[in-house]
Amino acid sequence: MIGLQRITTADTDLYSYMEQLITQSFPAEEYRELKELRIYTDTKPHFHNNIIFHNNIPVGLITYWDFGRFCYIEHFAIDPTQRNGGHGRTALNQLCQFLKRPIVLEVEMPEEEMAQRRINFYCRQGFSLWEKPYQQPPYKPGDDYLPMLLMAYGNIQCEKDFDTVKEYLYREVYNVK
Repeated sequence: MIGLQRITTADTDLYSYMEQLITQSFPAEEYRELKELRIYTDTKPHFHNNIIFHNNIPVGLITYWDFGRFCYIEHFAIDPTQRNGGHGRTALNQLCQFLKRPIVLEVEMPEEEMAQRRINFYCRQGFSLWEKPYQQPPYKPGDDYLPMLLMAYGNIQCEKDFDTVKEYLYREVYNVK
């Protein structure tokens, strides 16, 4: 059975697991400084830092922002030792059902096989690819904007909602005014 549990830094072992998994699963330019992530986890009410469990064993992480009108999945990773067991699909489906509102996430450009596989995974879960150019702002000073694409689930459309979604992400997630 898959479950999600929101954590804070007070959940020492789980938080340590999350930090290890995020640094292992994402390039350094695709996540904020761990000190800043700790602050966000404990002080930003719209930011949800979750561990994914399978039969009470941690198997992954999923972080998201709840903006009321839509949610944004910032990071989603399954532990490499637990991949290909359906945990990611099940966790994402549960989150979509739980949130009951549109969901947006960023994906790398489909230039490499792994990026194409991720996009295909999200498409199989009901997400659609927005092919409008999008730049992920840098998490750290001195880093560059990264070319990405947005994907969306639910009642949200690229033509109508792209600019609003981008404004929310830039302002709330990346602190770009």
